[in-house]
Parts: sequence; structure tokens; C-alpha cells
Amino acid sequence: MASRPIALITGASRGIGAAVARSLSGTHEVLLGGRDSDALRSLAEEIPGSRAWPLELTDDEAVAEAARDIDTLDVLVHSAGTIELGGVSEVSVDSWRRTFDLNVFAVTELTRVLLPALRSASGHVVLVNSGAGLAAKPQWGSYAASKFALRAYADVLRAEEFGNGVRVTSVFPGRVATDMQRGVRDSEGGAFEPERYLRPESVAESIASAVRAPADAHLTEITVRPSA
Repeated sequence: MASRPIALITGASRGIGAAVARSLSGTHEVLLGGRDSDALRSLAEEIPGSRAWPLELTDDEAVAEAARDIDTLDVLVHSAGTIELGGVSEVSVDSWRRTFDLNVFAVTELTRVLLPALRSASGHVVLVNSGAGLAAKPQWGSYAASKFALRAYADVLRAEEFGNGVRVTSVFPGRVATDMQRGVRDSEGGAFEPERYLRPESVAESIASAVRAPADAHLTEITVRPSA
């Protein structure tokens, strides 16, 4: 059994997920969840007390098998996500399904199978949402819809698990200087300007603050915007 609290972070191979892993590593044993096994192993070598937890999050059987050995879990951070931009007359149903599979269904199923472990530890679930989960705009239909759904799921999970001691936090960042944002700007036909965006580390610190909040303080929603 680990001597420190355990945190599982999805999407940990890069971006916000990797930054959260680094931020929590000083106080937690960290499981690095994601698809890219090589990147996860490389990050695990960098972060003491962490280990790779490679997984295809949209494979329900693999999720159930991977979660079977986790009997207590203090923190679950859902950072994995995907985005495909396009107008509602252009985006295919397959694109909508891919978006919801990772941004919503993978979140709900991983949380469901880990709820006994989270309840055992009076744990904390953090869902990395988006500004698109608060306001939708043209070309962002499937992504915004998935993030609105994720917000609703977080609200329901928080209400249902309050009596079990599980805390739930939704984090709504603005644009963040990540590879995903680079792809978004390519789709929008604009320049990638990282100096105008949030750093992944800044978002990670807001998540760490929610995780480390005292027992009498439940940070239910955090909105983070670039200052530039």
C-alpha cells in the first residue's frame, strides 16, 4: 500500500494532464493514465513516485480490468479529451460519436468503476472541462455539447456522492498552450500564440488548489482565463 494518497490522472502524457501529474507528485503517488505508453513511461522516469498506467479509455473491458486492482483512490483527474471542429451541417455522426466517446462516456465509465475506491478514501473527482462547457459558439458544436454534458454529469455526480464523502470539481479553462490548442488554431485558420494563452502549469495549479483545499472547503467549480 502506498504511503501517500493516490492520484490517477488521465491524459497524463502531455498538456494539462502532465502538468497536473507534476503538480501533485510532491504529495501523491501518481498513476499516469493515457494511450501513449512511451510518453507515459518517459514521464514516470521524470516524476518520482509515479508510474505509467497505459489504457485505451474508450475500451470498457480494458477500463474494468485496469481498475480492478485499485481498492482505494484519493484523486481522479479527468484530463483526456478530443476536439473536432466544424459546422453542424458538415460534422458527421461518427465525429460526434468519437467526441462523446472520449469526452463523456469514457469519463462516466471510469468514474463508475472507481467509485468504490473513491468512496473508500473520501476521494476527489476533478473534471477538466472548458470554456466551451459554459458557452457554445459556431463550429464548436460537438465539442461544446460534450462539455455541456460533462458539466451536467459533474453536477449529478456531486449531488449523488455528497453523502459518501466524495468531492467533485469542474474546471473551466480558457485557451491553453497545448498541442490540442495548436490543432484548434490550425482548424480555425489562425496563428498559435502561446503567450496569449494559459500555461498548462497554471491550470494544474488551480486543480492542485482544489485537491488540497481543507476538508470544510469544497471547490465545486473553477473558471480560469488567460490574463493577456
